[in-house]
Amino acid sequence: MQAPLVSATAPANDPAFDNVWDEIVWRGFVQVSTDQEALRALFAGPPITYYCGFDPTAPSLHLGNLVQLLLMRRLQLAGHRPLGLVGGSTGLIGDPRPSAERTLNTKETVSEWVGYLRSQVERFLSFEGDSAARIVNNLDWTAPLSAIDFLREIGKHYRVGTMLKKDAVAARLNSEAGISYTEFSYQILQGLDYLELFRSYDCVLQTGGSDQWGNLTSGVDLIHYVEHAPVHAIGTPLITNSDGTKFGKSEGNAIWLDPAMCSPYRMYQFWLNTDDGDVISRLKIFTFLTRSEIEDYERLVGDEPFRRAAQKRLALEVTTFVHGPDAATAVIAASEALFGQGDLSAIDAQTLGQALEELPNATVASGTPVIQALVDTGLVTSLSEARRAIAQGGVSLDGAKVEDDDAVVGGSLPGGVSVLRRGKKTLAGVFVAEA
Repeated sequence: MQAPLVSATAPANDPAFDNVWDEIVWRGFVQVSTDQEALRALFAGPPITYYCGFDPTAPSLHLGNLVQLLLMRRLQLAGHRPLGLVGGSTGLIGDPRPSAERTLNTKETVSEWVGYLRSQVERFLSFEGDSAARIVNNLDWTAPLSAIDFLREIGKHYRVGTMLKKDAVAARLNSEAGISYTEFSYQILQGLDYLELFRSYDCVLQTGGSDQWGNLTSGVDLIHYVEHAPVHAIGTPLITNSDGTKFGKSEGNAIWLDPAMCSPYRMYQFWLNTDDGDVISRLKIFTFLTRSEIEDYERLVGDEPFRRAAQKRLALEVTTFVHGPDAATAVIAASEALFGQGDLSAIDAQTLGQALEELPNATVASGTPVIQALVDTGLVTSLSEARRAIAQGGVSLDGAKVEDDDAVVGGSLPGGVSVLRRGKKTLAGVFVAEA
């Protein structure tokens, strides 16, 4: 398991705010919630216990989950105690999607993914001190429960009419796919989780995405009915780009937190490419910069947008939080070297290889002519075009200008790779296959 990364965050929340509630509202973490005045008073009092759940519907968390992890960490920095729940039981079912029934994964797959998600959640929270985090698995209290006990002790508190009104359920009922009883029951299982954590840990707050609001309030209502106690929920906004497109999941190419599924280099470039219209709101949610620091960057975006200062800081902060300072330093060095501001040969082989995978690239045999590699990588469309580009002095290989058509690719950079450049900014990676 990778080492925890909590040291990458700020040591405390922004001193500009007396109450963490005011800070998370200013940062944009609150789309919907239970009673706001009650929440503000709750955060002003003694430390509370709160939780967020993560279902193993994939072998890694993604940027949507990162919003929750950042909120959990902020509340922990304010002295409150987090419970990170991994859904060993709810992951066997899956919450209702708006369009169609989920494909059920095997119990073995879900169990394996629970382990992956648990190790990821653990990296972003502190397990020391008065506000130490705990990780729990809802399979522990769900598996021993018989169907009869579940119906008698939990199901009797739910009204079908109320369940039908939940947005996720209503959307599916109005679709051609309909909804199975299995997914219809998901909200009851999530309500049971909250009840169990309330009883075992005095947990009085659940956080999650606003699209899960129906599931969040399921537990709030259940605890009210069974324990006659007030508890709370916060729904965070679903992050979208300023043009209305989905955030972090364009064309099915999700930004995962697992470096094996999304390299630190790709993570860094994703944030570096943030639009000017989005970067300040991203800094508020995804970094621990103070309000005054963010306001300084807001002025820079308005006065000197060409410097991309806010984007560079955003990319640095998030990559550091997710992958650690060493990985962030390495990808920045690789990014600068690729664009002529550093030594390509000084980049470690793994980081350089990850960077080249994000460029147009091709795998060729050692000794392949540069003119052929230009075609294979798509930098030119024909050998004759490749020869003209070389004759015009517009082609370089591993930082050195290519002078003649007989030049070959040797994979001289770390990891047996080469970098082709046409003009000033058009790059491609060449992976040289071993003989």
